[in-house]
Amino acid sequence: MHLTYKGDYALKTLLDLALHYGNSPVTIHDLARRADIPIKFLEQILLDLKRGEFVESRRGKVGGYLLAKEPSYIKLGDVVRFMEGPIEPIACVDKKYHGCGDISKCVFRDIWQKVGGAISDIIDAVTFEDLVNKVRKEKKPVTYQI
Repeated sequence: MHLTYKGDYALKTLLDLALHYGNSPVTIHDLARRADIPIKFLEQILLDLKRGEFVESRRGKVGGYLLAKEPSYIKLGDVVRFMEGPIEPIACVDKKYHGCGDISKCVFRDIWQKVGGAISDIIDAVTFEDLVNKVRKEKKPVTYQI
């Protein structure tokens, strides 16, 4: 699995919105400032997140962005897959893959399946509510670094 800047920024944006869940919408300028994301790039990310039904937008003087559902219903794995695609470390791990004639005797495939399964187990067990609770428990301001 490889996480791009776009995927990383999408996760940080959702975490920021989860931290403000239940409040008024968050402006794109506040999101960009807090996560240190260029506004033009954040606009693209928010459009993708809207398409994925993770966020919704509100227009007007008190407009902005907010989560489309409760943080407890948004899993880290769902966002990663939506933004980045499959998480398997190699294409042949997919059961539908037929691009290699050596699949049945490949000694590496089983290893890569286990790696993909381990990644899935971890990222599918974490919700944005879990992340919010972790941030609040540590009582530190959220810092974003790449």
